[in-house]
Amino acid sequence: MTFSAKIKQEISNLELSKLEYISELSGILLTNADIKLYSVKVQTENVNAANRIFKIVKNIYNVTSNIMVKKNYNFKKNELYIIEIKKDVPKIIKDLGLLNEQGFELLKVPNEFIVSDDELKKAFIRGCFLISGSVNDPKTSRYHLEFLIENIEFANFLCSMLNEYDLNAKVHRRKKGYMVYIKESEKISALLTMIKAYDGVLYYEDIRTYREKINMSNRINNCEQANIEKSMKSALKQIEDINYLKQIDAYDLLDEKIKEVAEYRIKYPESSLIELSEIISVETNTKVTKSCINHRLRKIKELADKARQK
Repeated sequence: MTFSAKIKQEISNLELSKLEYISELSGILLTNADIKLYSVKVQTENVNAANRIFKIVKNIYNVTSNIMVKKNYNFKKNELYIIEIKKDVPKIIKDLGLLNEQGFELLKVPNEFIVSDDELKKAFIRGCFLISGSVNDPKTSRYHLEFLIENIEFANFLCSMLNEYDLNAKVHRRKKGYMVYIKESEKISALLTMIKAYDGVLYYEDIRTYREKINMSNRINNCEQANIEKSMKSALKQIEDINYLKQIDAYDLLDEKIKEVAEYRIKYPESSLIELSEIISVETNTKVTKSCINHRLRKIKELADKARQK
């Protein structure tokens, strides 16, 4: 079972208030349903979503929906569940906020009462996710959560609602319809919490924390490796300058303290400036700082550069 399927299984078993059920069902139908005044037809590959729709319609409106199962031959072996409501359709879709006030025009976004408070908005979003949402497993993929929406008006409406919760959702045009998506891991976790997929949140956060620790460890290792390579490159250049001065008989132009650092640099080519300062301080019993060593090596470089120019 995919991570998305586990999320949908979890939220399909939630017990809600009547108003929340209505908002959730409204989100389901607006997102993916063929709605007419005499019938409503919803298709889904998720059996939990199909059962959820059937139960809500039965419990709230005392209407038994027809369910048909088909093989999905669109490059998949999944079964396709078709739920059709034929009884009391005008009453149901009006109750779900899908008809205008006159009762004869279908709406592309729900009436205001469907999403009039925080819990109803979250129930509506939960319905949208149940029927058209998907989220990548944080263990195997990049962070990504999306809703597939058919029309731009509803896509923008859903995106705006998500962004009321600071989820940084965006809309992207696809060949067929639109995608409302979230990329940031913290925002995805927040949405899963909103729709009450608490088991999913715990799993998601465990994996996310583990991955971030690994990434942080890798970043630290990369920085350390970069520093080592940078230090080695500098050390080799310093040794090159020292040997060059010796070759052209200019080494004796350096004073004794600079020569001392030069000899230690040749003796300890892999040491950083801090390590070199500690070695010299211990072996000569004289405090020599990193800044002092850097200054003396810079003098060597300046003399070598002048000699090369001549």
